[in-house]
Amino acid sequence: MRLTVTAKEGGSIKADALVLFISTKELKKEAAKLLKNLGADQGALKDFKASAGDIAMAYREASGKSASRLILAGIGDGDKPELFRKAAQAVTSKAVDLKIGTLAFDCSASAQWAKQSKSTADELAAILAGAAQYGAYRFERLKSGKLDKKKGESKSKEIRELAFASLGDELAAIKSGANAGMIVGECQNAARDLVNLPGNHLSAEELAAAAVEAGKRGGFEVTVFDKAKITELQMGGLLAVNKGSQQPPTFTVMDYKPEGKAKKTVALVGKGVTFDSGGISLKPAQGMEEMKSDMGGAACVIEAVEAAARLELPVRVIGVVPATDNMPSGSAQKPGDVITTMSGITVEVGNTDAEGRLILADALAYAKKEYDPDVMIDLATLTGACIVALGYPVAGFFSNDDALAEQLFKSGQASGEKVWQFPLWGEYAEMIKSDVADVHNTGGRGAGAITAAKFLEKFIDGHKHWAHVDIAGPAFPAKGGSKVSGATGFGVRLLVELLKGLS
Repeated sequence: MRLTVTAKEGGSIKADALVLFISTKELKKEAAKLLKNLGADQGALKDFKASAGDIAMAYREASGKSASRLILAGIGDGDKPELFRKAAQAVTSKAVDLKIGTLAFDCSASAQWAKQSKSTADELAAILAGAAQYGAYRFERLKSGKLDKKKGESKSKEIRELAFASLGDELAAIKSGANAGMIVGECQNAARDLVNLPGNHLSAEELAAAAVEAGKRGGFEVTVFDKAKITELQMGGLLAVNKGSQQPPTFTVMDYKPEGKAKKTVALVGKGVTFDSGGISLKPAQGMEEMKSDMGGAACVIEAVEAAARLELPVRVIGVVPATDNMPSGSAQKPGDVITTMSGITVEVGNTDAEGRLILADALAYAKKEYDPDVMIDLATLTGACIVALGYPVAGFFSNDDALAEQLFKSGQASGEKVWQFPLWGEYAEMIKSDVADVHNTGGRGAGAITAAKFLEKFIDGHKHWAHVDIAGPAFPAKGGSKVSGATGFGVRLLVELLKGLS
């Protein structure tokens, strides 16, 4: 999607459709006049409520090459940036369905929008651009098209150009913000592509290759450890989970270094289980196909590092991705096995389906030992218990640093990727004690998301500024759990917002 930013009025700009963002207040007082001035049919207003995400089509006799189609996009009261995100997502999703190639946003009221939403013009532009990318996303790379019966019809489902028009004095700010928003949107959609790929199209080696490609786009260093190097580093957690697989594991390290002195070093660790059958502790068949999404944390980390690099944020970002699938076989790890992780801590494996924490244990230990970062954050589609607690829209998180927890929460509010904090109290550590090893990888039925976090805490080697984000719900909502079908790329916007705050 190409971005154009212009001071030219939206009503006369060359486009296939012009988008008019309308609040509930404007609907009552100004919408009819606006459509009349543009020479458009006012019948569209009959069923248009202007609530956030509400869409209506209007048509006009356009002169020259200006848009004959007008899309009315509701922003509700327009008093929160999130309302504009919903509107832009809805309108670009509709535009893709209508096969609109060039879409223009009328931004003549951008100064007013910024004032009423208590934000700035560049912030709103970033939200609109990123949301436009998000709404226009379709995952169709695996479709052959051979079953399509309509011949000669254009199959393009892509908005080729997005224009921000009628900018006036806000042109420079909106151009800067929109460019940043496009970068974040592109990275989030790249993460969605990875998560949507099925297990037979995304092995651990292919996930590592995707990180290498992200490094080329963003201009940062990527190192991939093969099984021999992983064995040399004694990453017992990753090797144990990989024992049942026919494909080798990988361990990928990404290193973005900004120009000049970095204000902070932040390590991001992402769970990369490319398919999770549960191993010997086999999952139920129903819904197992969705376990291709168990590398959602890894995809998020890869693309957050790329976004940070392309945005040239003044923080050093280390991305760490341990990757494997989790399969049952004659060589797979068994319930009751005791393994030794990279840190030397021994783990009793009570359930082989609690595998994500085993590979994260090695990754956290590696990040702390090799980089000793100022901040360390891991993201993982870790527990069904977190979905039980919070549903699909929100991620749960845990932190041993109140200031970092506050920053994460605020970043969630600002990015629209909301997170909610759970406790990390010492009492929960009692639930993962083992009689035969240092720690058990499960903690019983209750407080499953919390005991998983307490397990991970054992492997940060006393790091004082760590957070764990459980994205099991919002990364890949179950059918009916979200308006979005398939992967959401949840966490990319959250992490970018956090990194901006930390810088």
